[in-house]
Amino acid sequence: MSDLLAPILARKARENARRRAHLGLFDPASVQATPPPALEALRRVGPLPRVIAEVKFRSPSAGAIRPRAAGDGVRIARGYVDAGAAAVSVLCDRRGFGGSVLELRRVAAAVSAPTLFKEFVLDPIQLDLARASGAAMVLLLVRALDDAALGDLVDGCLARGLEPVVEAADEAEVDRALATRARVVGVNARDLSTFRVDPAAAARAIQKVPDDRVSVYMSGVSTKAELLAVAETGADAVLMGTGLMRAEDPGRRLAELVGGDA
Repeated sequence: MSDLLAPILARKARENARRRAHLGLFDPASVQATPPPALEALRRVGPLPRVIAEVKFRSPSAGAIRPRAAGDGVRIARGYVDAGAAAVSVLCDRRGFGGSVLELRRVAAAVSAPTLFKEFVLDPIQLDLARASGAAMVLLLVRALDDAALGDLVDGCLARGLEPVVEAADEAEVDRALATRARVVGVNARDLSTFRVDPAAAARAIQKVPDDRVSVYMSGVSTKAELLAVAETGADAVLMGTGLMRAEDPGRRLAELVGGDA
């Protein structure tokens, strides 16, 4: 595990312990209706991958990405869907990414597209939070979990009607993801140890995902040329975040990338 990731996971474990201490405050009646289906929304049908567009205001590697005003998360998410995004990812980690579960809840209630609960998920209680907030998908990070925990969380997602999106960082981690019941496997082009983006390594890893699963290329895509390069890998979908969020109008920028010259 990278030195950069370890303190984040330690903090997340402490957060989950506090959540468990207040488990009695969770109201099952607060769970929203069945979320929109995600699997087919992400499966590629045309020349370009489907887009999972991300609401992300900061990151540990980039720092502040864009200033934020009240209602921006929902406004940006709606712009993404209007521009053709197949799904919307919402960062739910507050300290590192400036996100929250409340942000996800608001976005899920405001858009018709499936939403991704993007967090450092270690505990089933986070799956309950995702489900209660209206998410359709939950990100699971291979590097953060041993095989038993990864398999249990994948199964826990499916039991709750959530689609697990298992994120790998290299070919060996893709093998671990494929050993689970996950139907969506992502490959992060950004190395979590160095934060360096390696498109060639990601392309090789994407090739290991069989056609009966949905493959997602993650990180490092902000231009039309980069999107076309991802299309050549055969990926079903691509996750785009920082490049969109740095634009004056993220939704308009997405529309330019998927529909015109950019």
